[in-house]
Amino acid sequence: MELFPAMTKFYEAIEDDVRIGTTHISLYMALLQQWNLNGGVNPVIILRRSIMKFAKINARYTYNKCMNNLHEFGYIYYYPSHNCFDNSKVYLKGL
Repeated sequence: MELFPAMTKFYEAIEDDVRIGTTHISLYMALLQQWNLNGGVNPVIILRRSIMKFAKINARYTYNKCMNNLHEFGYIYYYPSHNCFDNSKVYLKGL
């Protein structure tokens, strides 16, 4: 019996994807945790600094690069907010 199938699906999807590194995985797990805390609702409303803290990412460049990679590689749909008073949205695919 699987307790958290969303995590299992992600690991199965990245198993043979050489483009995915540890920072991508850490970031996705932070997004998945936020999704879980929000009751499993898509889209996930995120605050960059919170997700960076959960994922143990210190540099904004690394965060932006990995978030854009996950979007480009098809694991998420990322809609960044360009307004400092508005939050970004992330749709976790396959959930």
